[in-house]
Amino acid sequence: MFTSILTSLVLYWLFLGQLPFPLLLALSLGMGLLFLRTAHHTHDNVFSIDILARRSALCSVNPALKVWSSVIVLMLCIAAQSPVMPLTLTLLLCFVTVQFGRISWHDYLSKFSLPAAFLLLSALALLWNFTPKAGGLLDIPCFSGYLSILPAAQTAAQLVLARALGAMSCLYFLSLSTPIPEIIAVLRGAHVPNAITDLAILIYRYIFLLLDTYHRMRSAAESRLGFCGLRRSLRTTGQIYALLLSNSFHKASACFDAMESRCYDKEIRFLTQKKPITWSSALVAFLLVTLCALMTLSSFW
Repeated sequence: MFTSILTSLVLYWLFLGQLPFPLLLALSLGMGLLFLRTAHHTHDNVFSIDILARRSALCSVNPALKVWSSVIVLMLCIAAQSPVMPLTLTLLLCFVTVQFGRISWHDYLSKFSLPAAFLLLSALALLWNFTPKAGGLLDIPCFSGYLSILPAAQTAAQLVLARALGAMSCLYFLSLSTPIPEIIAVLRGAHVPNAITDLAILIYRYIFLLLDTYHRMRSAAESRLGFCGLRRSLRTTGQIYALLLSNSFHKASACFDAMESRCYDKEIRFLTQKKPITWSSALVAFLLVTLCALMTLSSFW
């Protein structure tokens, strides 16, 4: 609900004065209803990203090709000077991830909705400016001045938001088509230090485990009426976080003992399947990178 309302408001203010009112209203309300209908972010399955990645039809594509193509496209997206290229990239990668990866739109949007809310909050900070005099597209009196939406702020917010959406679509394309062990194997092939890759693996895994522990604790507290009233809710929340902190230290110690008992030699190894680069996948990656490079270069002219 929060994301859908925020989406409608930000889109309305973002294109205020640039689109006809009926089209602007239809766009803002349509996108808000889309998120309200399909984007329900839940944590019922904390490993759903890994599961979706392994079930994706794109999982059989060479992981190094996907990783480095995503990195190059991400850099081109950030370097773009016009919103056209990042928005085109967002639509293209969303389509490829869902249609070619055979992932449902509901699953994709449910993962997309939470970071989208943070992006929209950032767009609000870019859109509204404090000015001493009224003269913007929309002015709200505030103390001795006005909160105004200026055309220059709209242009900056559109570019920043488009870049962020394009970058996020690159990361979702990679994470929903490539399991984390294959990404780690590619990084090790690029001679990234083992300490960094091992920490990435442990952090990635134990964030989800602690999240699952938190939901179990919260469900247990709710079943015992631990959130009835403000005072009891604050007390229960503090107890949950204290137990979660204690549990995290216990799990870290138990994990290290288990690794030491299995002859840990400063490197966590995974058994990965070799996936050769095919002509079709290489051609698609080349065309995608070339298209993004051309659109990025054209944005400088």
